[in-house]
Amino acid sequence: MKGRMVIPSLSQELRMSVSYSGVKVFSATKARDRESLGERITEWLDANSQTLEIVDTVVTQSSDREFHCLTITLFYRRR
Repeated sequence: MKGRMVIPSLSQELRMSVSYSGVKVFSATKARDRESLGERITEWLDANSQTLEIVDTVVTQSSDREFHCLTITLFYRRR
């Protein structure tokens, strides 16, 4: 990978102290897929809002000469 950028919402130390029971990863490399990533996440959140609580989110962007990958990682715990 040529470049990588991570935008954490919590510090690593704080994240380790937050209790979570699962992780859901959304990732896209193609422009069209990146454009619809928010819709995919919203659909998943709507489908799981009664049973899951999001406790942290990490956005990661990485790229090389040809591809740009956007990854959104949701940390959750069961309600």
